[in-house]
Amino acid sequence: MSIDSIASIANVSMMDPALGPAAAAQQGGFSQMVAKGLDEVNQKLLSTQTDLQKLAVGDVQNLHQVMINLEEARMSFQLLMQVRNRVLEAYQDVMKMSV
Repeated sequence: MSIDSIASIANVSMMDPALGPAAAAQQGGFSQMVAKGLDEVNQKLLSTQTDLQKLAVGDVQNLHQVMINLEEARMSFQLLMQVRNRVLEAYQDVMKMSV
């Protein structure tokens, strides 16, 4: 994920709560932010796969950059999985609450 994703989270948190869900939908909303983050992680993984294929063929000029890109993609995926786990835990906690 990039710094832009973090900035969009700040924009959502600064939103006026009196405006309600309609304003959130106009500004992008949580689902669009999540979809954008998933797309960014997917693009990193696909570009890393292409770099690894080039490395296997021997068509890479800079091995260090390939390894850096691979590590960035791995870290992005791990972050995505941790966020998913936290969201699932929060959902399960909400479902356990009595009304």
